[in-house]
Amino acid sequence: MIHVLLVDDQPLIRSGFRALLDAEDDIEVVAEAADGVQGVKLAQQHLPDIALVDIQMPALDGIEATRRIAADPSLSNTHVVILTNYGLDEYVFNALKAGAAGFLVKDIQPEDFLHAVRVAARGDALLAPSITRKLIDRYVSRPPHPAGDLPQLTNREREAVVLVAQGLSNDEIATRMVISPLTAKTHVNRAMMKLHARDRAQLVVIAYESGLVVPQSS
Repeated sequence: MIHVLLVDDQPLIRSGFRALLDAEDDIEVVAEAADGVQGVKLAQQHLPDIALVDIQMPALDGIEATRRIAADPSLSNTHVVILTNYGLDEYVFNALKAGAAGFLVKDIQPEDFLHAVRVAARGDALLAPSITRKLIDRYVSRPPHPAGDLPQLTNREREAVVLVAQGLSNDEIATRMVISPLTAKTHVNRAMMKLHARDRAQLVVIAYESGLVVPQSS
């Protein structure tokens, strides 16, 4: 069972998402919060698998709420997914750097929303390749020359990180690298550990900021 916390100051938004989620046999909404302060407290109380967090809220915004959840050792298994009204607003990259596992636009199709919640719950890729490219193009500072060495990683781990940055899932990485999905997951997890990345979203940030992957021109 996937346990979900909803954090949004709009009751209509929360009720809509709750209706979708609670209709699924494998998903349960454990609590709702109307602001970031309440959201962090409820996360600590219920230890959800997923916290769906709006960016703009009273008392404590979604970025700071995300930062507090990500910094709490007791919530290490909670994946924060940011909710936004826009595909790319000025807060999204800051939210990812604060520890968010990904983000969803609020006008997402119901089936895509449910799929994204399940994907986030298993810690797999959540950012679509097109969104990843636009996000990095807009917000990540480009190094003058690709550094890209990250000497603490093996060649196979670097290759896996590049594919994560392209938005590929573990199964897709396995196919591309001609290895088993378990081996692909191992490469990704070891890279995350070595680079102190909380999740795949932060691994994407590191891949671009280090120059391992260079944004392409739009």
